[in-house]
Amino acid sequence: MIHKTAIISETSKLADNVEIGAYSIIGPNVKIESNTKIHSHVNIVGNTSIGIGNEIFPFSSIGTPPQDLKYKGEKNSLIIGNNNKFREYVNINPGTAQGGGVTKIGNDNLFMVYCHVAHDCNISNNIVLANNVQVGGHVNIQDNAIVGGSCAIHQFSRIGESAMIGGMTGVLSDVIPFGLSLGNRNNLAGLNLIGLRRAKISNENIKIMQQAYDEIFKSENFRSNIDNLNSDIKKNEFVNKIINFLNSDKKRPISLPEKSK
Repeated sequence: MIHKTAIISETSKLADNVEIGAYSIIGPNVKIESNTKIHSHVNIVGNTSIGIGNEIFPFSSIGTPPQDLKYKGEKNSLIIGNNNKFREYVNINPGTAQGGGVTKIGNDNLFMVYCHVAHDCNISNNIVLANNVQVGGHVNIQDNAIVGGSCAIHQFSRIGESAMIGGMTGVLSDVIPFGLSLGNRNNLAGLNLIGLRRAKISNENIKIMQQAYDEIFKSENFRSNIDNLNSDIKKNEFVNKIINFLNSDKKRPISLPEKSK
């Protein structure tokens, strides 16, 4: 059903069973797949592709130009996967030439009220961004991460798989997979044990991960600590994800435990 007050560009492509609410605007070059519901007063523009089964709530703005001052109108795009929910006043920007020109949103994500995702981000799958989360440009958030309300994530930051960021945290440094990061400048506060148990990770694996965490972060020289880590611990698939994350981009700062006073 398309409401009679909705404005739909003739060059947009909508599947037969897409629902568009009152006063929503669908611009040229927008593509929306089946079973997607657009509530009233939604604005979707640009080279935006929206997959199957998404739901976008009132006053969201999807695909509007990047806020990067370097953006000069070059071709860009926003690709959204399947079964995502975008609550009221969510804003998602497409990419820029400096970041490859594409912002990507995966599947099964929840963007709560007032979330902003800037240009060139890669938001993977099954992620929760709570109310008022602000995500800077070029940020990469991996599967199953949870970001608490009113967090601000600095540009180029990486949030690892199944990490948990506490509410009102300012994220300046990368957060390891399965990590728990808290505080004004995102000190690492341990493993995300609640998230691990929700994911049905076995107690044996959690115990091994905890041993690895304690050894890796017993000092700020964590790269040397990785080299000295017991080889049997390194073989654990979850520990391996943490190590690979730490080694994949050695130029990025890493969220570390707060120094003991």
